[in-house]
Amino acid sequence: MTAFPSPSRLLPPAYRPLFAHRDFRRLLPALAACDLGDGMSMVAVAWTALAIAPPGRAGLLVGAAVAAYALPGAAGALLLGRWLRRLPAWRLLAADSWLRAVLLGCVPLAWALGELRPAGYVALLAGSSVLHAWGGAGKYALLARVLPAGQRLAANALVSSSGSAAVIVGPALAGFMAAAVSPAWIIGLDAASFAVLAVRAGRLGSRKRTTGQDTAEDTAEGTADDATDSAPAPVDTGQAAAGRRLLRGQPELLAILALTWFFNFLYGPVEVALPLHVTGDLHAGARLLGLYWTLFGAGAVLGALCAGALRRLPLWPVTLGIVAGWGLTLVPFGLGAPAAVTLACFSLGGVIYGPFTALSFTLFQDRTPAALLTTVLAARGAALLTAAPVGTALGGPLTAALGPRTVLAASGLATLVLAATTATARALGTAHRTDGSAGDPAPAEPGAPS
Repeated sequence: MTAFPSPSRLLPPAYRPLFAHRDFRRLLPALAACDLGDGMSMVAVAWTALAIAPPGRAGLLVGAAVAAYALPGAAGALLLGRWLRRLPAWRLLAADSWLRAVLLGCVPLAWALGELRPAGYVALLAGSSVLHAWGGAGKYALLARVLPAGQRLAANALVSSSGSAAVIVGPALAGFMAAAVSPAWIIGLDAASFAVLAVRAGRLGSRKRTTGQDTAEDTAEGTADDATDSAPAPVDTGQAAAGRRLLRGQPELLAILALTWFFNFLYGPVEVALPLHVTGDLHAGARLLGLYWTLFGAGAVLGALCAGALRRLPLWPVTLGIVAGWGLTLVPFGLGAPAAVTLACFSLGGVIYGPFTALSFTLFQDRTPAALLTTVLAARGAALLTAAPVGTALGGPLTAALGPRTVLAASGLATLVLAATTATARALGTAHRTDGSAGDPAPAEPGAPS
């Protein structure tokens, strides 16, 4: 009789030891459920806004709702450090999860009672996201506590892959569900997933505090737990200030940072304009919106996996090519292309967009002395927190005034201008250094011949 291998045997060898840890084994499904809930909310948040928007105000409400789901988290990361930075990781994760569970859970309750109004809806979304950056910091600090140092990279990769997979599955699932139930109930499922995570995080914390119930791994690590039990701040403001001083003397790193900020900023309006394009221009439903985001997510995963191969190419030209390529994929929306064409463009855009973050970090790593890297990356994080949320908030009024097709195309054209402007400035700077007027020659591109 043929014996079937155990499920753990089907995993790559690097991931098998993770499931020997009871805490990680129990935490991962809760994290994955929250990722799936957030993936579904990519469709449900905008679709609920469309369902309750007053006539002629859909663009403004969708923009406000999508921004409210993200922007307060950036403000919370910067403003709440004095009170939150010393809390244990499990408390941060539990607090964020409970806040999201309660406030997001009020959305379907208000819908069922017929009391879901635009202002209240935006307020609930905004309140639910205030601690989300701290919850993310707590999540990764908690993983560092429950796992030995040698297994943390594999754990981080597995958790990140869960988020990427949710971008593929969640929007499609929400699109199909929205055809049968109100999208407000889908937000309720997201709330339920955060309640499960809050309970799981609380149990991890209570087990740690109870004498004699620590796992063997906890006991073996001893005082190492004390170093990782408090979550790092999402943005260390002291480090960020020092990093800003260093960046002022690094023109190339400032150029990378400016490019990334404007790229993320110009992406923001897409999250507002796309749902309105689906409903207003294509006269379609949530399934089509879910399909757009699913294809984008699948393309982004594929593009990110290919980022390692791109390491052999000059990183600056490739990064600028990504910016320009993403802009080009948005232009057909403004030309009135049929849905089949724009779906293909959006999935291609995901492939192009996918490697950008990895390449941007690589440029920082290659251009920054190792002793200063943490400080410079803290400044980078502080600067980029506002980019996409501010762009999303601006997308609402722009879409209301100009229409979704125009905003999608304008975002693409502005992104093309950004790539061309950066390339021109970089070429002029390189020519200036070659002439000897700026001192030392420019460093060779990583991966390029010397």
